[in-house]
Amino acid sequence: MSLGFIALDWGTTRLRGWLIAPDGSVRDEIVSDEGIQVVAADGFAPLLRARLAPWLAADAALPIWMAGMVGSRNGWIEVPYVPAPCSAADLRRGALRHSLDGHDVWLVPGVSCRSDDGFFDVMRGEETLALGAGVSHGLICQPGTHSKWIEMRDGAIASFATFITGEIYAAMSASFIARLAATPVSPEPGASAGRSAAQARGGVLRGLFQARARVLGGTLPAETVKPFISSLLVAEEISGARKLYGAETPTLIAAPPHDGLYSTALGAGARLVTPQMALLEGLKRIRAAA
Repeated sequence: MSLGFIALDWGTTRLRGWLIAPDGSVRDEIVSDEGIQVVAADGFAPLLRARLAPWLAADAALPIWMAGMVGSRNGWIEVPYVPAPCSAADLRRGALRHSLDGHDVWLVPGVSCRSDDGFFDVMRGEETLALGAGVSHGLICQPGTHSKWIEMRDGAIASFATFITGEIYAAMSASFIARLAATPVSPEPGASAGRSAAQARGGVLRGLFQARARVLGGTLPAETVKPFISSLLVAEEISGARKLYGAETPTLIAAPPHDGLYSTALGAGARLVTPQMALLEGLKRIRAAA
C-alpha cells in the first residue's frame, strides 16, 4: 500500500494540489483558478479526474486528502463542523471518507466555536493550517478575506475569532470613500497614516472617512488611499484581537502581500509560516492521527 498521498487545498477561488512522496517531500504540484465557486454541483469528480490523472494513474492506492471550502455547503460534499476545542485526532474522526475511481478521498471538516460572550464562529480550511504551524501553546493569525485569530492549547485548537478585514477592505476600496484613489498604488505614506488614524479618537468609522477627507484637504496623496484603508483596518483587527487574547505576539501564517503588511503592524517578534508549509504539515498530522 502506498504511504504517499495527494494533498489538496480547494478554496472558493483556487485549487492547489501537491503529490506527497512516502518520505513527506513534495514531488509535484498543480495550481488552478478552478475554485468551488466556478464548479457545478456535478463537476467536482470530473474536474479531479482531469487535474489529477497522471498522479492517480501512477499509483492505484494513492489516497486524496483535501481541506478548505470543498467541504462546505457550497462545495462538493458538506462535512459537519467539529466543535472546538479540537485536536488533529478530532478532525481525523470527523473527516468524511468518499471514493473516486477506487481512490480514498478524505475531506477534512471545519471547526465551530462558541465563545464565553455568546459569539458563534466557524472556519473551514484554516484549522488545517493552524495544526500545521508548529504552535503548541499560543496564538496564530491567518490574514485573509475573513482573518482568523486562533488560540492553541496543548497542540489543539482551543478557540478562535474571525475578523472580516479583507471583506471590509474590498467594500471600502469600491466605495465613494476611495473614489479619489489613484493608480498605481504607492504604499507610503498612506500605510503609516492609516496606522496612526486607527489610534485616533472616534474609532474606525471616523478614521475610514479620513481616506477621502485628507485627499480633499491635500494632506494624503491619491495613490496612497488604498494603503491607508488597508493599514487602518489591519490595525483595528489587531487591536480587537488583543482585547480578546491579550498582547501576545501571534505566529503569522501568511503570504505576500499580507505577510509584510501584518508583520509591520504586529511589530518585531512575529514568527512567519508560509500557508503551503502549514497546510501540508497540517494534513500530515490529521492523516496520521489515531
